[in-house]
Amino acid sequence: MSDPTAPLSFRADEIDRAALDRLASVLDLQAARPGIRRLREWSHAALQVQPGESALDIGSGTGSETRALAAAVTASGRAIGLDPNPGMVLLARERTEEEGSTARFVVGDAYSLPFPDERLDVVRSERVFQHLSEPERAAAEVARVLRRGGRAVIVDSDWGTAIVHPGEPEMLHRIMGVMLSHTANPHSGRRLPGQLTAAGLVVEDIGTEALIQDPDDATGPLAQMMTVAAVAEGAITEAERVELLERLTAAARVGDFHMSVTMFAYLVRKP
Repeated sequence: MSDPTAPLSFRADEIDRAALDRLASVLDLQAARPGIRRLREWSHAALQVQPGESALDIGSGTGSETRALAAAVTASGRAIGLDPNPGMVLLARERTEEEGSTARFVVGDAYSLPFPDERLDVVRSERVFQHLSEPERAAAEVARVLRRGGRAVIVDSDWGTAIVHPGEPEMLHRIMGVMLSHTANPHSGRRLPGQLTAAGLVVEDIGTEALIQDPDDATGPLAQMMTVAAVAEGAITEAERVELLERLTAAARVGDFHMSVTMFAYLVRKP
């Protein structure tokens, strides 16, 4: 088994830095949302990471949570972030060097974790499983790499819980239908307990938070993405899209706007 923290072969000059910085900005904004902060705090309290332990962050993105794990395991342990995007790994390494953290990063995916069996004490994953067409495989990988008594927190959204207000209910239903069809595993939040249990893990606790969009983002990236996709699929017309966005903007001005999706966090242990 190769060392997952060994230097990567990609080159910095091959990374589309502008696109990478835009993605990082979106992730930074999401990380600042109260719901995300509270669920991350719950996750760290549930995991009770100890000095000297080995921890893995699947879908590490900018590396902020991997660095939190590194602080918890201290220099006597190790914290590794895994992400399929080489650019994000590069950015996470840059930020980690600036902060002087001991966190390490590797390119990889949830279907094939680069660790031997029963090697890790802690695994965390946030909003990754919703993008997986075979989440059961990823759950099995988490179970495989955990030591006996090891624990994991898997956090994911359930897009069947999405709320948009105001708007014509039937039209919003059509828009959400397109959103669900374009997401590999849109009901991940409700399916995770069964998948983790089938992998041999025991669910010990559950946390939940709503990821609520700020009124300033009433017609921001999420609303734009959803409505543009709905027009492209023929679910709504361009005129309906414009009318909905105008209605959301007007509602936000008077405090009558709401857009959210519920996230669930599952603390599991390997018996």
